Amino acid sequence: MPPKKSYLHRRLLSFRYAFSGIAAFIISEPHARIHTVATVLVIALGAWCHITAVQWIAISIVTGMVWITEMLNTVIEKMMDHLSPDYHPRVKWIKDVAAGAVLIAAIVAVITGAVVFLPVFFK
Repeated sequence: MPPKKSYLHRRLLSFRYAFSGIAAFIISEPHARIHTVATVLVIALGAWCHITAVQWIAISIVTGMVWITEMLNTVIEKMMDHLSPDYHPRVKWIKDVAAGAVLIAAIVAVITGAVVFLPVFFK
């Protein structure tokens, strides 16, 4: 019987699995790569504009919200495709609502970005 792993070792493994999931998401999903580029650009723009700590918090929250909803949407879509490979109206509804959540998160992020960055360019 293999020795039991320590609590710390199990926690470190859970982080490794989480980072592996993020990497798999970015590698396999075109929207994830778009979000990656957008995130890098927003961080660079924020640094260039010297936005305030409160503005960084707002940008961080909405950026995280977009990433989280996109990842959950991807999981929902893949689960539904696995469970119901053929077309089903309820599956379509589930996938459409999940995609709608991503759209709402993206709209809120764009509005937040506009509130933070537009005043910098129109002083």
